[in-house]
Amino acid sequence: MSAARISPTALYTAQVWQENGRSVPELASLPAKALYTALSPAMAVSRKLGGPTLQDFLLARHDLIDRQLHEAITSGKATQVLEIAAGLSPRGSRFVQQYGDDITYIEADLPGMVAQKRKLLEQRLAVCPYHHIEVIDAFAKEGVHSLTGLVEQLDPERGLVIITEGLLNYFDRASVLDLWSRIGQTLSGFQHGFYLSDLHFSSHNDDVLSRVFAAALGAFVRGKIHLHFSSSGEVQQLMQQRGLACEVLNPEDFAGDLPACATAGAGLTRVLSATAMTY
Repeated sequence: MSAARISPTALYTAQVWQENGRSVPELASLPAKALYTALSPAMAVSRKLGGPTLQDFLLARHDLIDRQLHEAITSGKATQVLEIAAGLSPRGSRFVQQYGDDITYIEADLPGMVAQKRKLLEQRLAVCPYHHIEVIDAFAKEGVHSLTGLVEQLDPERGLVIITEGLLNYFDRASVLDLWSRIGQTLSGFQHGFYLSDLHFSSHNDDVLSRVFAAALGAFVRGKIHLHFSSSGEVQQLMQQRGLACEVLNPEDFAGDLPACATAGAGLTRVLSATAMTY
C-alpha cells in the first residue's frame, strides 16, 4: 500500500482495526504498522496514568456504530448502506461477508483513497457485485459525485443507512450542518432512512487531560479538531430541524455488551443514531 496520499489518521485507525481483529488482511500495511508502533509508548503512558488513548475511542465508536448497523439490517428496515469518508474502514468488507447479497454496500471517499482501496480490495470486489467503492464530494450540491448523484443507483423502495465515522470533527459547524441537511434530504427519499455517526462534544472533553489529549490529536492529524456542539439536546434539535430524529448514545452505557466501550477513553465520544422522520 502506498501511504503517499493516505493521511496519518487513516493509517493509524486502519492499524487499530488490524491489531484488534476488526479488519481484513488486504487492508494491512507496513506504514500503518510503523505509525501505530511509533505512537504506542505515548499511548501506554496515558493508559498508565488512567487517561484515554486513541485506540479507546476509535474502537468504542466503531463497535457501537457496528451494533446499530446490525440492528438496522436485521430488523429488515435497511438493506442498503452508504459509508461516507470510509477511508480504510473494513466495515464494508465485513458486512458484505456476513450478509452477502442481502445488502448493497457503498464505500465512498475522495478519488485518491478510492483508487487505493479499489486496488487493495480488487479480488473481493470482483466476486461481490453488491459491494462498491465510489468517489464522493459530500458537500457538492449536484453532480454524479454528489450525495444526491451517488444514491441514484440505489432503490428508494428499500431502506438506506448513511454512515459518517471519524469525519465530523474535522469540519466547522456550518459545514457539518450543511452535511446533515443533505443527509436528511437524501434519506427522506427512501422507504426507511437511518444515519449513524460519531461526534465529540465540548462538554465531555473539558477537563485538563482531555484538552491536552485533543490538542495532541489535532497535532497528530495536522489540523484543528472542532468541538462545535456542547450537548445532546443541542444536536437533537438541530437534526430535528433537518428531518432526523436522533438519539445520542454514550458508549459507556454499552460496556456490558461491548468490551471496547468499557475503556477509559470510551466516554470521550458519542454515537449519533438517527432516523428519517415521516410526516
